[in-house]
Amino acid sequence: VQLVESGGGLVHAGGTLKLSCAPSGVTRSDYATGWFREAPGKGREPVACISTGDGSTHYGESVKGRFTIVRDSANNTVFLQMNTLSPEDTAVYYCAVLSPTMVGVSTLCGRSWRSYSDHWGQGIQVTVSS
Repeated sequence: VQLVESGGGLVHAGGTLKLSCAPSGVTRSDYATGWFREAPGKGREPVACISTGDGSTHYGESVKGRFTIVRDSANNTVFLQMNTLSPEDTAVYYCAVLSPTMVGVSTLCGRSWRSYSDHWGQGIQVTVSS
């Protein structure tokens, strides 16, 4: 399995960025694609996830209303649109494949995400300057 991430970079506070993730080689159909982030000195936390099946989504509390996760099924690519960025969003962002979706995307992307994460991308830096 390979997850190709792109779209990170440096942006001023209040700006926008769009990340993309293209999973390949996933053999099961009941999975979700998620974005997680890890800031310096902090643990990895879920940002947003989207189910491959029904398109249901889940967002971390700190990004609700600012970030949107969507899936382009034709190209098997997941996008994370990040608006109204703040310096607190500065982190390495990781794309992940999580399963099985029968537990619900809120569980896959919730406090127990470590139990469901199968594959990870290499990570991409997002830096928001004040």
